[in-house]
Amino acid sequence: MIRQPFVLLSGIILLLGGCNMAPQYARTEAPIPADWPNGPAYESNQFSQDTPVATELAWQDFFHDAKLQQIIETALENNRDLRLAAHNVEQARALYGVQRAELLPSLSAIAAGSKQRSSSDLTPFGQPRTTEVYDINLGVISWEVDFFGRIRSLEEQAMQEYLATEQARRSAQIALVSQVASVYLAIAADQANLNLACSTLETQQGVYDLIRQQYEVELANKIDLRRAQTQVDVARGDVARYTQLVAQGRNALNLLAGTEVSEDLLASDLANVEPFQDISLGLPSEVLFCRPDIMAAEHQLKGAYAFVGAARAAFFPRISLTTAIGTASDELSGLFSGGNGTWRFAPQIVAPIFDARTWAAYKVSKSTQELALTQYEKAIQTAFKEVADVLAVRGTVNQQVSAQQSVVDASGQIYSLANTRYTNGIDSYLSVLDAQRSLYAAQQALTFLELAKFTNQVTFYAVLGGGGERAEATAYALDGGEGGGVGASESGEGVSDGNAGDVF
Repeated sequence: MIRQPFVLLSGIILLLGGCNMAPQYARTEAPIPADWPNGPAYESNQFSQDTPVATELAWQDFFHDAKLQQIIETALENNRDLRLAAHNVEQARALYGVQRAELLPSLSAIAAGSKQRSSSDLTPFGQPRTTEVYDINLGVISWEVDFFGRIRSLEEQAMQEYLATEQARRSAQIALVSQVASVYLAIAADQANLNLACSTLETQQGVYDLIRQQYEVELANKIDLRRAQTQVDVARGDVARYTQLVAQGRNALNLLAGTEVSEDLLASDLANVEPFQDISLGLPSEVLFCRPDIMAAEHQLKGAYAFVGAARAAFFPRISLTTAIGTASDELSGLFSGGNGTWRFAPQIVAPIFDARTWAAYKVSKSTQELALTQYEKAIQTAFKEVADVLAVRGTVNQQVSAQQSVVDASGQIYSLANTRYTNGIDSYLSVLDAQRSLYAAQQALTFLELAKFTNQVTFYAVLGGGGERAEATAYALDGGEGGGVGASESGEGVSDGNAGDVF
């Protein structure tokens, strides 16, 4: 007789692979063009078939600069934002473990004892008024048998939340690598402009001293003296401004690195930064779904599908089971005496008849599903826009740099000629002043364009999903069983999932 509850329990456990109310996740066409944009801004983009894709290229192979590599390694070890992302992953994994454990019965050992004195009016004549009960049981208390898949749907939702959090951590790492490289390049550009400002200040100070000597002997007028002074003051102001920018850039880099970055690791200018590795560009459907933010949005969408399954299962009866085996006695010393064995088997079925909260929860789950689908589609479109913007810069920035270099060369020649004409008394100092201003501005603009070119390369690597681990992202995105496309939306009621019928 004692075996009967456990035979029944085993039979119920065999039914755990029963119904699943969650709608089936499917893929549809992504809400983006099949190919990247074309036009004048993109005509210069050329990609070699021999170069690797971003997701298969470790950041150490993309950034060849040894100093930059060292700073990135330091940031990956010490950055607090990345640590928070890692802790979030651990928390989501633990929560998934908690939810998964709901599928299995919880075995408990319970020991209890009580002593009670009853009223004499309520005690039959001859019976003791004081009674004692002691028992020890080993069993399962109120375990829900997941016949309709409610707990399994919640487990699936928790798993997808965990996977989404893991992808969010990868996104945080990619963003960190990109930010460190961008700040490193910005400091190099500011340092280059600081060097230019210092050189300009030294030159203009010499010119001013020469004109002041000429003014003192009445060979130069006061207007030329004040014009030369303005150039000195402008250069002094730029020296102070770029000194400030370099200091602020170092502060930002220290924050990203989580510790103070040695000055020896900083580049003196952009010319000392080693070029980055070339990467290839595939089709949008092959590239974008390798991005961890897209993968995270897809996991959120799958979790929303599972949430719908849990809400659907709430409309069906819940089967719970309480069972125990043990011993009981009216004396503590008699607990383990022969004939005192006990067992209990108490299944329970609760069938909902009317509960407005159940319908409200189902509507919430449907809204959550549609919201997750919309967010997923938006994430794909945003990613497409980011890559397209980078391609537009990539296709035009070389032409801008070339044109600006020509401007710098021409401005340098104009300045040299104007200075010669002024020295020979052919022209006024105003021509020299204008030529010097044009040259200075052209040199600064060239530095900014070179910075934009470097930064765009870093951004290009990041928006294609590069900067994380050498992950299985490409295989994941192209695997039809795991996703990589947009989940099919269920509009309203009347959707069949193949498991629960056409009830909903």
